Order: sequence, then structure tokens, then C-alpha cells
Amino acid sequence: MSSVVKYASISIALLSVFQVTNSIAADAKNMNIKLATTTSTYHSGLLDYLLPKFEKESGYHVGVLAAGTGKSLKMGENGDVDLVMTHAPKAEAYFVEQGFGVLPRKLMYNDFIVVGPKSDPAAIFGTKDVISAYKAIATSNSTFISRGDDSGTNKKEKILWAQTKIEPNFGGYKAIGQGMGPTLNMANELQAYTMTDRGTWLAYQTKLDLKVAVEGDKKLFNPYQVILVNPSRYPTINYDGAKALSDWLVTPKAQQYINDFKLAGQQLFVASAE
Repeated sequence: MSSVVKYASISIALLSVFQVTNSIAADAKNMNIKLATTTSTYHSGLLDYLLPKFEKESGYHVGVLAAGTGKSLKMGENGDVDLVMTHAPKAEAYFVEQGFGVLPRKLMYNDFIVVGPKSDPAAIFGTKDVISAYKAIATSNSTFISRGDDSGTNKKEKILWAQTKIEPNFGGYKAIGQGMGPTLNMANELQAYTMTDRGTWLAYQTKLDLKVAVEGDKKLFNPYQVILVNPSRYPTINYDGAKALSDWLVTPKAQQYINDFKLAGQQLFVASAE
């Protein structure tokens, strides 16, 4: 065999190995899905319960980035993730309208509650009117801990304060720029009021010296959607994997899983796919 033929054979063999290696790497990459979601779905334990079932059935692996709705949508806008699971309807509509997201789907809902110290300095325990409760907190200058992190919870809180016609700048109001868990912990330390999603509250309540102050107001309804990042804007995302997860989440089986998930004997989320 001539040296030219020998080197050519080696080059072809190396090229084949390189192509196979790249193909395996590409396949492995395509089996990874990046999901940006809220701290409420993360801290409640729902995703730890739900996603392994999808992974077992599909072979995909889902990497979760829990950062609050605002930051999750920003990751979607930047093409850093493949899909988002969030709970801020106006921000989600803008996300889709601007061409960052496609195929928005209703997934589930739960509700927000206001919790506070057992001493109840604003005298709001038992009320079902969150607007009057917020007014009482402000006028009594009680301590209120806000997430202040542009999350879905924070966005909802701002909407409620706007309806009170009171600027949340009274002396007891503290915005801390943290997730729901740390916010609850700080409210506990300062014996303050705060607004939380019910799921995170149920996950934390046994560790806290706080009680539910306000619940049941329709204004506290909290719907979640799952939205795919637009592949025409970001062709390198794993759209097929993201769609597989989105498709699975709205199946009757997955919706039943969502309904079955409980903490402290209480159902946290109500499936709402259409």
C-alpha cells in the first residue's frame, strides 16, 4: 500500500470517527431540555414529582432553571432556554406578541394568599377582600415583605397595590429582591405580612410562625402557562424536546398527576389544560 493511500485511509477513518462522535454528541444534546420556571413550582416540589415521570417515559432530561417569571421570560427572550412555565398573563401575552414565544398553553392554576403574624397588627385575619386588607396594612404601617424581584408573584402584588390607590412606600414596606422561600423566612423573622402562592406556603408553613390572613378572593387567582421559545428566532434551541414536554404536560395523564400532587394533605394545583 502506497503512503498516499495509507494516509488517505487513515484520514477517512478519522473523519468517520469524528462524524460519529459529533452525531452522538448532537443526539445527547437534543435529549436535554432547558425549562425556565417560577420559584413557586420549584419550591412546592411539583417539578420534582412531575418531571421524572416525563423523563422515564420519553428519555429526555429536563434541566430546571427556577428564577421567577420575569427572569424566566427574559431567559426565553435571550434564547437561553427551550420553554418557560410562568404565571403572569400580561407578561406572557407580551412575550408571545413580540415573537419570543409560541404555542402558549394553559397548564394549571392555584391561588395566592396573604400570610402574617398571629398578633395580626393590621386586623385583617379572616377577610376575603385582599384590597381592603392591603389598605389596612398600609394605614396601620404594619411590616410587609415584598419579593421585589419581578416574579409573577411580585407582578400580581403590584397590580393589587395599584387597585388600593396607595403607593407601597410606607415605612413598613420592604422589597427584598428574593424568591418566595427567602421572602417567607424574612416575613417570619420580622413577624410581617407577605403574599405567597399557596404551594410554597404549604411547603414552608411548618417552619414558620405565621398564619393565613387572607384567602379566597378571586383577585388572588393564579394561572400558569407553558410556552415554547420561538425556533424561528433561535434555531439552535431544542424545539422538538420542548414541544414533547409541552405536549406531555397537557395530556390527561399528566394533568391527573398535577391534580394528584399534594402537600400536607392538600392539593396544590388544579390542572386546567383545554
